Amino acid sequence: MSGHAGTAKWISIVVMVIGSVMVLAGAVTYAQVSSTLAAERITVADDASCQAGNTVTGPYAAYCQADIIAHHALEATGGLTYAELDREDPLRATAMNGSFLRASLFTSVLAFGVAALAVGIGIVFILVGVAILSLSGRPVVAQVEPTLVPTA
Repeated sequence: MSGHAGTAKWISIVVMVIGSVMVLAGAVTYAQVSSTLAAERITVADDASCQAGNTVTGPYAAYCQADIIAHHALEATGGLTYAELDREDPLRATAMNGSFLRASLFTSVLAFGVAALAVGIGIVFILVGVAILSLSGRPVVAQVEPTLVPTA
């Protein structure tokens, strides 16, 4: 085994370990966010356009609940957002609570996405490591270009 093949094998193992850690970390993060949301016992409102009546444990249900909260908050404030309401308007607290709830749910949606991204990149790292490892043991075949030999 040449020095280059040994280096390639070492690099492939490092890349596969990093990929495995990313897959594990992404899966654990996804599960943790899901169980944390489940512990809150949030149910998507019955009038939501999607996932109505489902428990919020995943990104789609969290997004759907955030969407219906926005609808309910705007309905309660006559279509005005927190920034559009007068400082003394008592509906400002309703708009603020709606914004906070939506931000929290969108944060979980983002966390799910980052966790899925980590798993996906981890899988790519593992595949690249496997490819490097499989190529590291193969001999390199040099291609020789034909040369023209002048004839006398």
